[in-house]
Amino acid sequence: MTWQQRYESNLMNTFGTPKLLLTRGEGAHVWDADGKEYVDFLGGIAVNALGHAHPAIVEAVTGQLQSLGHVSNFFASEPQLTLAERLLGLLGAEGRVFFTNSGTEANEAAFKLTRRTGRTHVVATEGAFHGRTMGALALTSKAAYREPFEPLPGTVTFVPYGDAAALAAAVTDDTAAVVLEPIQGEAGVRVPPAGYLAAARQACDDHGALLWLDEVQTGIGRTGAWFAHQLSSGQGVTPDIVTLAKGLGGGIPIGATIGLGKAGALLEPGNHGTTFGGNPVACAAALAVLDTIVKDGLLDHASALGKTLRDGLGEDARVSETRGEGLMIGLELTVDAPSVVAAAMAHGFILNATGPSTIRLVPPLVLTDADAQSLMAAWAAILDASEVSA
Repeated sequence: MTWQQRYESNLMNTFGTPKLLLTRGEGAHVWDADGKEYVDFLGGIAVNALGHAHPAIVEAVTGQLQSLGHVSNFFASEPQLTLAERLLGLLGAEGRVFFTNSGTEANEAAFKLTRRTGRTHVVATEGAFHGRTMGALALTSKAAYREPFEPLPGTVTFVPYGDAAALAAAVTDDTAAVVLEPIQGEAGVRVPPAGYLAAARQACDDHGALLWLDEVQTGIGRTGAWFAHQLSSGQGVTPDIVTLAKGLGGGIPIGATIGLGKAGALLEPGNHGTTFGGNPVACAAALAVLDTIVKDGLLDHASALGKTLRDGLGEDARVSETRGEGLMIGLELTVDAPSVVAAAMAHGFILNATGPSTIRLVPPLVLTDADAQSLMAAWAAILDASEVSA
């Protein structure tokens, strides 16, 4: 029996049959069961910030497991306390942190937090992706994700992403929160116009609503800053809620819901909980990620290498637009994106199509210059092959 047959016989068909059986990884490289090597430009969907088998994460997780693995939230642990302090320090604001195991859980907790305002209306955006659990799904705009599970909780108004006037018009005195991705990920790395986050902040202030920034994909160095709203395009905006996951643990499941200022006190004992969230092992991994980003200068590296990739890949006439910040890159193509993904895999590169004409690159922050150059050198041949196979 092949591994594909084993998969189809034993796992629920929520993802379709995977294209590869991966057996090991190192840095930004992975190998499949046949021994073929690939450069990983997907990074576990922006999760593997330090790539695969990074010694800092291996050491942190192994060392923590040797002393204290899981204790539940009846007790505290030093890694949990330290990580909360570090995240608040990186945000430069007072607040409180609730740790989860994933991005959708972080958004669920944030959704519940907004209910503590006494309001139920939320403004979200077209193209938004906030997760697959029922609350997070209510804020996710794609009809194909939402409709099989309706009715969904809450009163949600969707407005065009990047349209400040439409957003302001949708916010009322009944609005609990506005939830935004500083850069949309699943929609194909959509960057809003300058001033958009500031306009959202103003609309919230005008009506006493919370500004909730979903940094699950954009946070922890992905865009060349700790958080995308800290880029110059964010214009110094301070949110009320920030949600994190993906790159925070570098592959170990962890998320965070951060309430800043008064929002940090909205959830009280009994309002929410988690058994595994904030466990010592996951927090130790996250601290190793933060330490390594600082030690190895990965914020500047992501900024510089991301520009190199956008410029280099954008030189081909079949790339009609490049978007993004740091190592979060969207490429709009005049050829079929899924065919490009297949051609790239044959050439030894793992890419991701988020639509019929859109490629998303979210590689590990440890991607090397040589890795980037290898994709740029093969890019024309990959596009040529995609046109033949389409």
